[in-house]
Amino acid sequence: MLIGCNLFAAAQQKIVQPPPAHDSDSVRIIQIVQGNSLRSKTTDSTTIETIAGNVILKEGGVTFICDSAIINRLTNSMEAFGNVHINQGDSINTYSQHLLYTANDRIAHLDKYVKITDKKGTLLTQKLDYDLKTNIGNYYNGGTVINGKTTLTSTEGTYYGDTKDVYFKKNVHLVDPKYNIVTDSLLYNTDADVVTFITGTYIKSQTSGNVYTTQGTYDLKNGKAFFGNRSVIQDTTGATYTADNMAFEEKTGIAELEGNAVIKDTINHFTLVANQIFSNKKTNSFLATKKPVLIFVGQKHDSTFIAADTLYSGIVKPEPLIGEDNTPKGDSARQKRRLDFFSDTTLSYVNTKRKIVKDSSVDEDSVVQKINRDSLVATTPIDSSKKLDSSKKNNRHRIFPQRAFTAIQVDTLKRTTIVTSADKNAPIRFFQAFHHVRIFNDSVQCVSDSLYYSAEDSIFRLFEQPVIFSHNSQITGDTIFLYTKNRTIDRMYVFYNGLIINKTPEGFANQIGGRTINGYFKDGAFNYMRVRGTPAQSIFYPRSDSDSSYSGMNRCKGDVIDIYFIDNKLNKVKFINDVDGTMYPMFQIPEDQKFLKGYKWLDARRPRTKFELYE
Repeated sequence: MLIGCNLFAAAQQKIVQPPPAHDSDSVRIIQIVQGNSLRSKTTDSTTIETIAGNVILKEGGVTFICDSAIINRLTNSMEAFGNVHINQGDSINTYSQHLLYTANDRIAHLDKYVKITDKKGTLLTQKLDYDLKTNIGNYYNGGTVINGKTTLTSTEGTYYGDTKDVYFKKNVHLVDPKYNIVTDSLLYNTDADVVTFITGTYIKSQTSGNVYTTQGTYDLKNGKAFFGNRSVIQDTTGATYTADNMAFEEKTGIAELEGNAVIKDTINHFTLVANQIFSNKKTNSFLATKKPVLIFVGQKHDSTFIAADTLYSGIVKPEPLIGEDNTPKGDSARQKRRLDFFSDTTLSYVNTKRKIVKDSSVDEDSVVQKINRDSLVATTPIDSSKKLDSSKKNNRHRIFPQRAFTAIQVDTLKRTTIVTSADKNAPIRFFQAFHHVRIFNDSVQCVSDSLYYSAEDSIFRLFEQPVIFSHNSQITGDTIFLYTKNRTIDRMYVFYNGLIINKTPEGFANQIGGRTINGYFKDGAFNYMRVRGTPAQSIFYPRSDSDSSYSGMNRCKGDVIDIYFIDNKLNKVKFINDVDGTMYPMFQIPEDQKFLKGYKWLDARRPRTKFELYE
């Protein structure tokens, strides 16, 4: 009896006091630190130790805690049961209900409610193979990582304890308060809270749209993302963004697209192509450089292509209508708002050439009245004795957008429709193009220094040496407005120094010049034009009715000139008021009478195809 008590006391002493640690890492012995009971059995040189109750074991710098354990001294392995806890220097903690561990290769096989925590994230699975030597764990039958409000699940996964990375594979799903991500493979860093995309990935945002990418990173903590390899973003407005590389910062709302970038807006019917685009989500604007091309989708595939050095687009919020604006007429704030809306380039003709706004000597009512008389329908004769009725509110439209510039207004033509938003409070998108502007349409081509377009009235405003080409005709002026209807060119208005040149197949140049030109299109071709001037002038080569040969050159002038086209050819010229002219025989035309002032054939500047705009 005394001998048995001494043996039990010796066993208890062995459990509480671990043996000295080995100096060599090549031999790792599982040490028993604590246990309520210990049994040892040796069979065929194999020693099996069984520890039960508050078990604490140690192997190197790793501590094992469990309800009970069995140690095989021959294989230097153990099996632990119940509330298993592996602690690696307080940096990584692993939990399960069952463990098989081999000390020689330091591989732990855990199952039943496995959990790994590293103070940043938590991995949950039912079965895990964990290498304590490299701190790498693998699961093959489903796992979940929880990091704050972010949850990731997958069928298979690899956990890297040293770098805090998790490699998810097969049926990967990330759920975050802002994002829902579905993919086949994904890398996630629990420390930095950064997701790395390595294969086809679909990202659904709760607030900012959807993303499809095959390469990129997303910093969930700081809201910064990078997407490569032709990723696609679709925002909540229906616009689609595509580029070789894209970067986005959630805090500022600014995104940068580089390399064959494309923005496609199905609501506003436009597509933008450029090698560099900066987009601001908060202001709903973008700036495109490096060979940008803007495409307005027309009807029957008759799209309009616009190229420039720089393209900018933004939105303006509606302001009170002219009749609803109670601001005093001379109020400086309102004047500033009117001038600031356009760039210096777009207002140069107003401020420096004609001084419509700043020159107090100009009577705005008289300007309006003159423009009204230029805006007659082709079949309506001029009656200067009748004053046009401008009191009817439904019969007015604007040369400038009403909310941007209110100094000039004109009467609505019966054949003109002004496109307005169904919601008067809806934001209005506008576009600006700067320097070397080129426009290509199957019917009309244009060049200018700068351009402004607003969705409010669907008018293209061309500034600084604008030129319009259509078939064999060319139109120039200080400023030209192109009016569109149902996304098709409907009419145009030329401000000051207007000049029309129509080349005949034989090379003769029909010319009409004046202060202003009001022209109309039919099926994309010139149909009718009215030229006004002091005086308006023309050079016309009429044909004989008998044999269609040219009968001479008619140089004439008058207050108003009406021009009619058939099949894109000048067919008839009609003069109104104070008509004076000379008819020269074909072989007696003076050289100094063949051209009007400002004549210059600019066909070399004309875009021949839409593909030229991409060069």
